[in-house]
Amino acid sequence: MAKKLLIGAAGVALFFGLLAALLPTILHKAGLHPSYQGEIVELPGKRALVITTSHGTLNAPGETAGKATGVFASEMTVPYYTFLDGGMQVDIASVQGGEIPVDPESFFYAVRTAEDERYLQDAVVQAKVKNSLRIDEVDFTQYDIIFMAGGWGAAYDLGYSDVLGRKVSAAYYDSSAVIGGVCHGVLGLIKAEDKDGNLLIAGRRMTGVSDKQIKELGIEVTPQHPETELRKAGAEYEKQTAFRDIFATHVVVDDERRFVTGQNQNSGYETAHQMMAIVAEP
Repeated sequence: MAKKLLIGAAGVALFFGLLAALLPTILHKAGLHPSYQGEIVELPGKRALVITTSHGTLNAPGETAGKATGVFASEMTVPYYTFLDGGMQVDIASVQGGEIPVDPESFFYAVRTAEDERYLQDAVVQAKVKNSLRIDEVDFTQYDIIFMAGGWGAAYDLGYSDVLGRKVSAAYYDSSAVIGGVCHGVLGLIKAEDKDGNLLIAGRRMTGVSDKQIKELGIEVTPQHPETELRKAGAEYEKQTAFRDIFATHVVVDDERRFVTGQNQNSGYETAHQMMAIVAEP
């Protein structure tokens, strides 16, 4: 009997060991972090700015305590390395500057991307994240691409930053920059205004993480939800859905081809490449 129990326990352990080993592949096949299959361009001499949150606590309104959060790693690393490998100079900035909080759960082995692995071995980029530029001190008009990364932390500061709103407006009017981001990062667009004081994104086709995905993940304490806020700002919100929206993906290029937005963490590759393709257009 003891021998049978031992064999049974070993079989169970082997099963769960194999399942754990295959989990990243299973999730990828289900739609997590899909591979990019489109056009790849190079932009030597061009500049990109990746912007992130400075908020590192997942807390309810009025509270200060909560589990650690911040930028979702791949929503920063994927665009960063896409731009870098395309020959661009890439800077990293945040709302408050200094050390950027990175959500520790985004490095969980089952959701970690190849770019995350690269980042964990890259002392140069780690130094940029530890000493990020403060958006107040950055001239957005000097960049060809402005990309805003998401993560739960972005729900607390990107959409509330008057400075970010003004900087996005300046980049739109005073340069030819392509502007956008993914997931909660698109909240950084909602305060930008046109020259008449109207919201800049009103009437534009855009996407961001869906209310459905937020509800499915069970994290609704955050003060702003991208789908809700984009609709409130007058944007024409679009999305794709799946049996769980964490496995969906969607990228929207507005009709003017100045804004490129991605629905969630799966959209980083295509969003970054689409932005580069637009910059490369004659």
